[in-house]
Amino acid sequence: MMSFRLLTVKLIKRTFPRLFFAARLSRVPLLGRLIDHALFEGDDLMFLPRERTLRLEASVDDPGQMVLPSQVVDHFIDQAGHLWIMDRCICRDSLSCRDYPVALGCLFLGEASLKIHPGLGRSATREEARAHVRKCRAAGLVHLIGRNKLDTVWLGVGPGRKLLTVCNCCPCCCLWRAIPHLDHRISDKVTRMPGVEVRVSDRCAACGTCTQGVCFVNAISLADGRAVIGDQCRGCGRCLEVCPEEAIEMIIDEGRVERAIEHITPLVELS
Repeated sequence: MMSFRLLTVKLIKRTFPRLFFAARLSRVPLLGRLIDHALFEGDDLMFLPRERTLRLEASVDDPGQMVLPSQVVDHFIDQAGHLWIMDRCICRDSLSCRDYPVALGCLFLGEASLKIHPGLGRSATREEARAHVRKCRAAGLVHLIGRNKLDTVWLGVGPGRKLLTVCNCCPCCCLWRAIPHLDHRISDKVTRMPGVEVRVSDRCAACGTCTQGVCFVNAISLADGRAVIGDQCRGCGRCLEVCPEEAIEMIIDEGRVERAIEHITPLVELS
């Protein structure tokens, strides 16, 4: 059984480059329903924005008291009785990523993580888990947190209600680059953090930099002489980092971090 699990991982890595083709199959009637049921049933995932790219809508007298999206992850690390760090990112490993560290894999929380094959990673303390996610943020990766049935399937663990995923995503290799190709029944399960808004200001010069391989869900286009952010935006914040005119702004309402925690909490049992 153990060797079978590693063979499954090798098969995923071999077929991963055909990701977009596989995603488009979810739009085929009946087949799409089967894919949704088998791999994505009960999913609820949320991207957390890069902190260097956002500002609070309300003023904060003491910046040291500012509540940041990373504290969503820290909260669940503190709550989890079991933590597991993957020793490689299967997405970046599959595509031989050259821009982001392959060695920074997912963080899994909850009792189901104890069943993960020991050849794929290691159990971690809370201190080790916090250090891991800090390294991921420093490397420019974006957190995706929530319940993801696909992880229980390829890892061969369960039940799903006892596994919380913290994926650390890059724009070039992330599984969820498939969002534009997926049926909406699946893609709608992956959302932006509540209260996050991305705006394009009048400083936009329509240079197109933000449209060139930056947005992994293809949410940015040029129209009428400026960049336009579409509804498919998941609020990761990468477009802000590359804009030479600093014309894109990301705003988060004060108190939304707490609401994000409230949204995620009932999805899994972490104790």
